[in-house]
Amino acid sequence: MQNTPTSSGHLLTLLQLSDSALPTGAFSHSFGMESYLESGHVRDESSFALWLRLFLEQSLTYTDGLLLRLAFEAQDDQRIIELDRLIHAAALPRQLRMAAQKMGARMLAVALAGFPVPALHSYQQAIQTGNCSGHPAIAYALAARGAGAPLADALSSYLFSTATSLTQNAIRAIPLGQDAGQRVIREMHGTVNAAVIKIFTLDDQDLGLATPGLEIAQMRHEHQRARMFMS
Repeated sequence: MQNTPTSSGHLLTLLQLSDSALPTGAFSHSFGMESYLESGHVRDESSFALWLRLFLEQSLTYTDGLLLRLAFEAQDDQRIIELDRLIHAAALPRQLRMAAQKMGARMLAVALAGFPVPALHSYQQAIQTGNCSGHPAIAYALAARGAGAPLADALSSYLFSTATSLTQNAIRAIPLGQDAGQRVIREMHGTVNAAVIKIFTLDDQDLGLATPGLEIAQMRHEHQRARMFMS
């Protein structure tokens, strides 16, 4: 009888953790995009695609992306606590810190429900005791590592999931058509691949780097008169 090829377990884990339907609250956050909507800098498919590419290249690579890699490579719980504190301190906009805590709590709860590896329980305990604030990239990294996923695949799936979530938010907020959204997501394939390669060249000193313009937009969002998103 011929053997039937099956998907590897880690692929199914990554598909589940990066699914747009995952209840982490990502649909409530624009990470500063809404400020660019208000100013008119993001207004259509091409301007949103430009914003998203720069966000991935100049912000997410040095924050969530690098954090995920470092957490995945961490050898003990103390290293995880150190990374959590570093990324929390590096997030200057208040809304960004709050978003990371809320989405981190949800990602951790989802990961624990489906993939209760010891490292996730230790991270949960560190948060409950006040030693950590919580961050979705750390919870994702620990779950992916526990499932035996290759680091590069975990990075690609996480970054691409973020790009997809932001595109879905742009479809509602600009608004964009669904076909335009799919074109933007396809355009991000190369950007995500390049970001993963870049992340492997970085170290602790690069963690939290962000462009001043984006941080200012994220701070300004808190004071917008009308908002669709929490950040």
